[in-house]
Amino acid sequence: MKKILVFIFVLLILLISCQRNPVIRTHGISYLDKREKLLTINKSNKNDAINFLGTPATKGMVNENLWIYIERTRTKGKLLKLGQNVTLKNNILVLEFNKYGVLSAKQFYDKEKMQKINFDPDATEYEGKKENFIYSFLSSVRQKMIKRK
Repeated sequence: MKKILVFIFVLLILLISCQRNPVIRTHGISYLDKREKLLTINKSNKNDAINFLGTPATKGMVNENLWIYIERTRTKGKLLKLGQNVTLKNNILVLEFNKYGVLSAKQFYDKEKMQKINFDPDATEYEGKKENFIYSFLSSVRQKMIKRK
């Protein structure tokens, strides 16, 4: 009986002394919401952006003067979420520079602002299925041509 009580006591002390720190995974630039305040429109330039934020995650496809910075922080959910990943932060900073490299516009989107963006499903077309269909069709034709040789 004493051994069981001692075992329970030791087990209880071990469980109480254990501290579980949440595992937080960050992708992109940490503290993007605070760092973006260091850049001012019509005063900061590309060098300032690189010094404060580093190289951009993405540059514009058509416009080289459009820089995009991303911060995404995720952690494991609590018991109610059944351990699924939960997004804590999802911040995006879009910087636009003029032809001289001076910051002309900046837009900061956080998780709440992104929830409020409305997309018109009638005006938005998804080209992925068309491209995948064309690619698969041409691939099958190519394979048939190779087999006939």
